[in-house]
Amino acid sequence: MPTNPLGDLDRLRHLDAQAVRDSVALVRQVTPDDLLRPTPCSEWTLTGLLAHMTAQHRGFAAAARGHGRDLAHWRVRPLAVDAAAAAAEYGQAAEQVIAAFATVTAPDRPFVLPELPPVQRFPAAQAIGFHLLDYVVHSWDVAVSLGLTYEPGPELLAAALPVAHAVPDGDYRLAPDSPFRPALPADDEASTLERILLALGRSPGRSSGLSPDRSGPSGDTAPGSHRGLAVRDTPC
Repeated sequence: MPTNPLGDLDRLRHLDAQAVRDSVALVRQVTPDDLLRPTPCSEWTLTGLLAHMTAQHRGFAAAARGHGRDLAHWRVRPLAVDAAAAAAEYGQAAEQVIAAFATVTAPDRPFVLPELPPVQRFPAAQAIGFHLLDYVVHSWDVAVSLGLTYEPGPELLAAALPVAHAVPDGDYRLAPDSPFRPALPADDEASTLERILLALGRSPGRSSGLSPDRSGPSGDTAPGSHRGLAVRDTPC
């Protein structure tokens, strides 16, 4: 049976919006004392990670509207020093990218993503898939930094996993400015989220002392969820 490319694009946009709004819900829990916490990204505190995430939303929104080549849209700007204001700024950028993706009418519409040389031009469906993966992983980064549980839905994880496996591996991941470290092996018991993280060189399930637990008094972690477990071994 032939597939409907526009239907697939609608599903991808829906899942991307879910990943983005999951990240917004986590960012809204950031307190002033959290902003200087370390993250799984070795080069960033939580403030730096949130500034990067905000800039990426703005850049992808510009790409969806045909302006991705302008590097000004991708520039990382300092966030407000107040946690509530920073979360509000992040939420605004998140809604901007969701709205911009909604304007895309064809899955092959070109997106210019200047931070991904040498290709830079990608069909819309692939570019939105990159964004979806980014915000599954960055939601995990934020949750780990805060010591919170992150439990994305199975449909979202199923969409993100093949994108993670499609990211090229190799020596370029050893470069200082690479966003990923070389892929790590996944055992048979690894959850889908763990497989995504391992494919990108993240290290779930190894205690790093990044942050104390803020998820509640029980100490229970649901199967397939992750809380406060990571190693600061990737620049993100």
